[in-house]
Amino acid sequence: METRLQKWGNSAGIRIPKSFLKTLNLNTNDEVNISMEEDKIIISKINKKSISLKKRIKKYTGPNLSKDFKWDDNRGREIW
Repeated sequence: METRLQKWGNSAGIRIPKSFLKTLNLNTNDEVNISMEEDKIIISKINKKSISLKKRIKKYTGPNLSKDFKWDDNRGREIW
């Protein structure tokens, strides 16, 4: 497929066809890696690893709001 470079501010850009994006499961604003190899420009999808909820909570440094929450009596089978 042929396309043209177009001026984009002080740089140049190309349009990537929707079919390519769909096939590669890419969306607008996804981060990609761009590199050069000989006479080629290579754009690669960055596969970010999912972080488990346990690890996210461990890394959390924000305020602890649980002390501000009014806990009710246990009801049903939700006894901890």
